[in-house]
Amino acid sequence: MTTIIIEDEKPAARLLQRKLDKLGVPVQEMLHSVEEAIAWFSNHPHPELIFLDIQLSDGLSFEIFEAIDIKSAVIFTTAYDEYALKAFKLNSIDYLLKPIDEDELAAAVAKYRERQPVKSPVNVDFDEIRRLLGAPAKEYRKRFTIKVGQHLKVVTTADVECFYSENKGTYAHTSDNRDYLIDTTLEVLEKELDPTAFFRVSRKHIVPMASIKEITVYSNSRLKVILPTYKADEVIVSREKVQDFKTWLG
Repeated sequence: MTTIIIEDEKPAARLLQRKLDKLGVPVQEMLHSVEEAIAWFSNHPHPELIFLDIQLSDGLSFEIFEAIDIKSAVIFTTAYDEYALKAFKLNSIDYLLKPIDEDELAAAVAKYRERQPVKSPVNVDFDEIRRLLGAPAKEYRKRFTIKVGQHLKVVTTADVECFYSENKGTYAHTSDNRDYLIDTTLEVLEKELDPTAFFRVSRKHIVPMASIKEITVYSNSRLKVILPTYKADEVIVSREKVQDFKTWLG
């Protein structure tokens, strides 16, 4: 079992490490801030299990999960009241209120070990955590200010039929069949757009659910997305994204 602790109070992190050692759970790393955790996850294999404090010195720990796609199992270690945590308890392995009781810690580890044959990622609802802690919900990109000649034009995401890349440029194709060069990349857009409304189907295209006119079967187990006016290139769902795309569609 590979395990890390994310806890901004170093004495508390060391105490938890000693308790885990007694349970035969070695801790590979202890991280103490959002910034440190993001940097670590960007350069290391992700662990099987994370002991996660919610409030760190430089922010709330779910910001780590917004920046990095982490599939590790999570056990919360927090000083927050248990009634607030009940809303998302079922979406994590367990939560442990500080000071951490050794019996409760052992039970949480046992619960994690019992789930191992399933090998399914834990779905932690960090937006729900944010709401419970009174933090503002994440704001997604709603509009773009685009220079057209000597004028500025505002294009809303509701006007966009798809985003695409071409010749090292990124474009927004709108429902009135026009294309606008925008000063960003698809990689950045993917993080800025509402993931319930937009999906990156391939290296070249991001499409909104509202603009999908038709979906057809394409070669090599891929799918083809038909949009109302965009005809510049075929919009193909890459093979590795097909299953996620179907899940996104619901």
